[in-house]
Amino acid sequence: MIKLFIRYLNLMVITIFTLIVFSFLLPFMFPGDLLTNISGIVPQSEEQRLALEQAYLLDESIFHQFGFYIESLVQGNWGVSLSDNAQLSTEVAVAVPATLELVFYALLVSVVVGIPIGFLSGLKNHNPFDFSVVSFSIVGYSFPVFWLALIFITIFCLQLEWLPISGRIDLLYDVPMHTGFVFIDIMRSSIDNKTGAFIDAFHHLILPTASVAIVTTALFIRFTRRSIMDVMQKDYIIAAKSRGFTQSQIFFKHGLKNALLPILPILALQVSTLITNVMIIETIFSWPGVGRWLIQAIYQQDYPAIRIGMLVVSLFVMSLTITIEFITRAIDPARERAESAAV
Repeated sequence: MIKLFIRYLNLMVITIFTLIVFSFLLPFMFPGDLLTNISGIVPQSEEQRLALEQAYLLDESIFHQFGFYIESLVQGNWGVSLSDNAQLSTEVAVAVPATLELVFYALLVSVVVGIPIGFLSGLKNHNPFDFSVVSFSIVGYSFPVFWLALIFITIFCLQLEWLPISGRIDLLYDVPMHTGFVFIDIMRSSIDNKTGAFIDAFHHLILPTASVAIVTTALFIRFTRRSIMDVMQKDYIIAAKSRGFTQSQIFFKHGLKNALLPILPILALQVSTLITNVMIIETIFSWPGVGRWLIQAIYQQDYPAIRIGMLVVSLFVMSLTITIEFITRAIDPARERAESAAV
């Protein structure tokens, strides 16, 4: 276990260092003035340019510049946005919780809905219920998330007028954003109508979550169904049936755990897809997360923001993927041994 932890820790450190090196080199590849790309400040005079060059060590070697960049990242001095002169660290601190919130709820819905339905479909395979579930999973996984989002907006926002079309909460509720997580901030706030604020925030959350969760849920259903079908055909399951165990006893004692183990690696592989879908949905629903902020920076050619945004998103995806992979191998040592034997 300790060797496994050290191995993944080394992998994470090497990956983080590689991402930081790539992020450091981005301003040199962007068009325009290098100093502006790094600092986010357009020099108004030659004196200001010289001062900024000295501040960012542009008159030193590239190794000194790289060391200064790492030091600035650690201290939170990420520069300013070229479009509005706001501190990038502040903008990222506001946007990241909104993205995490949407990722968490979409993943929660996918796990709570997709895995049980996948188990039921696998246990009752090749019957009308199974055929219906398989059809839904194929159709749900085939739809692009932006198309689903636009369909939901057309039906539930424009035609039925049941749900809001954009944002996280109505502007009528003046909720101070301390943590960035809207439900926690509502509970901590001193506004009068907290119940109404909760309901309004929940209504704003429904369509973005559903747009992302349908695709992920369909994927979970397909893999869970396939996993439980494979497990129920194993020799130890057949032996348990021959001893007179009921279907429920076999499933909960032998089938459930062994069917869940192959699903965790799939979850690690789908992290990047999930976050990509969330970033697309943020733009469509004006959800104030990292995806919407980064896409706006690309439209505005805000190169300092693009640099930091790409680094933050890459670090988040990498950290979550490696963490899930480590947990999977720690829970299932047999997978590690099987892969080593195959090599």
